[in-house]
Amino acid sequence: MDVRIGIVQTVKELEVEVADDVDRDAVIADIEAALSSESVLWLTDRKGRRVCIPGAKIAYVEVGAPVSGRSVGFGAP
Repeated sequence: MDVRIGIVQTVKELEVEVADDVDRDAVIADIEAALSSESVLWLTDRKGRRVCIPGAKIAYVEVGAPVSGRSVGFGAP
């Protein structure tokens, strides 16, 4: 599943590809907790790398559906 996060005063987005076995509702709950308490949000990507985002600097968050497979090349949508 892809999590796209916009950071305040930055034009670029942070995109983290979370493992498919991670509960979507748990990720959303962690995001809401970081936003409400202005704490930090920790996400772990598919390769095990951890990303930390300060809750006070989050402008918006998009949480995608679990990804079934990636298309690469001319056949990609």
